[in-house]
Amino acid sequence: MFNVFVSGMKDRHGDSSDRAGELGDISPKTFRQQLHQLADWIADYREDLEMRRVAPKTKPGSILAALPSHGPEEGEPFEEILADIDRLIVPGMVHWGHPMFLGYFGWTTTAPGILGEIITAPLNVNAMTWRTSPAATELETLVISWLRQWLHLSDDFDGVVYDTASVGIMHALAVAREEAAPATRKLGLAGRANVPRFRIYASEQAHSSAEKAAIALGLGEENVQRIPSDAEFRMDVAALRQAVASDLRNNFKPLAAIATVGTTSTASVDPVPAIGALCREHKMWLHIDGAYGGGLALLPECQWVTAGWNEADSIVINPHKMLFVPLDFSVLYVRDLERLRRVFTLVPEYLRGDTVETEKNYMDYGIQLGRRFRALKAWMVFRTFGRAGMAARIRDHLRLARLLGDWIKSDNRFELAAPVMMGVVCFRFIRADPTKIDMLNSEIVEKINASGQAYLTQTKLHGRTAMRIGLGNVLTTERHLRSAWKLIQSFASTIR
Repeated sequence: MFNVFVSGMKDRHGDSSDRAGELGDISPKTFRQQLHQLADWIADYREDLEMRRVAPKTKPGSILAALPSHGPEEGEPFEEILADIDRLIVPGMVHWGHPMFLGYFGWTTTAPGILGEIITAPLNVNAMTWRTSPAATELETLVISWLRQWLHLSDDFDGVVYDTASVGIMHALAVAREEAAPATRKLGLAGRANVPRFRIYASEQAHSSAEKAAIALGLGEENVQRIPSDAEFRMDVAALRQAVASDLRNNFKPLAAIATVGTTSTASVDPVPAIGALCREHKMWLHIDGAYGGGLALLPECQWVTAGWNEADSIVINPHKMLFVPLDFSVLYVRDLERLRRVFTLVPEYLRGDTVETEKNYMDYGIQLGRRFRALKAWMVFRTFGRAGMAARIRDHLRLARLLGDWIKSDNRFELAAPVMMGVVCFRFIRADPTKIDMLNSEIVEKINASGQAYLTQTKLHGRTAMRIGLGNVLTTERHLRSAWKLIQSFASTIR
């Protein structure tokens, strides 16, 4: 009987196998063949990426219409699935890793990051407690520590990895809410006469995650007060002070201020020390959104960007924006991380056996129980490039941004719409009827994106439409940027 069982196991998992109707996974031999095939596919995709359109011609619904409306009754061969990926999926993608993708902040698809993701998938651990994932837990702790040192944050700060900064700010504001209204974790906000209406302050240039956090936390979207910015798109601290004073007179409770280091539209940097001083004066939580611009701290010549950071209660940084880690990877640092744990720790009986109280259990620091092993890809990127290597690449992106700024200033049909602070350049086409300039700037962006040759974004700055280029892709060189600039000039020349 034993020999029959062993023979069956060999038949299912050895060299012979994959017969229709068998249970278990595909055979090791077939899986190995598919892995080699996929490795070549990934390498070919990366090598040939520049030859593809950046954005597809796809019409809404066309991809869905080309796919079967019902799932398959029987399994299908890997070769057919991969062929459909080539035929239907890849042509319908906006290729964010393309060297001519210049939208948002550029995109950090790097080879070590891809390798890290490939290794993470078969490990497939849940990094919720130390016992369920000792290596994942301790590697996350290590990566958080490395990054904290590079950001020049004091030892008072410790962190936790989330997917995005939007989730990070929600957790930070949850702690602020609990400390301003104790027992909210247990009692909530509704029906408590002794709980005031809270206010959160952010620049008009700050990310919309502030409102989403307020919605999720029951604080209310309308209680996020948008503060005007100055000529360089930084929060106006005098206007912030006036808003706080007005809210106090009207019986609102100032809860938190969000200072942004690298705003979404212009990469401007709010005056963090002045905002921090006001927060201390009114016992407000100071959250620093360094999701994009925080990475600049790795450059010795850019230490100015860290001014006031060690006065914060929390700071978030997204290595998937400037530090070459693939999406998604965001770190929230909190001064005295135990404050975060007190709000979110909860150990049900079915997890008690897998909880070691003396070790860090990352499930205690947020709403997630299931947590991906994100730290592995970051560890591989950080080790492959090193701090100096990442700084050199960031430095080159800054050089390219300044170079583009010079090209714009040398063409009198265009003007810079904001100072070039980081790897972001905002500019406007201005040689047109003033009443049509906004429309024409949008039209140029739309035509370039429709061409498939490059991808830009647009934004509104003090009510005026501007084109926007973000640099951060390691594949983007001066040659690509020059091609994009010539394309912009060419489309502008067709404007009547």
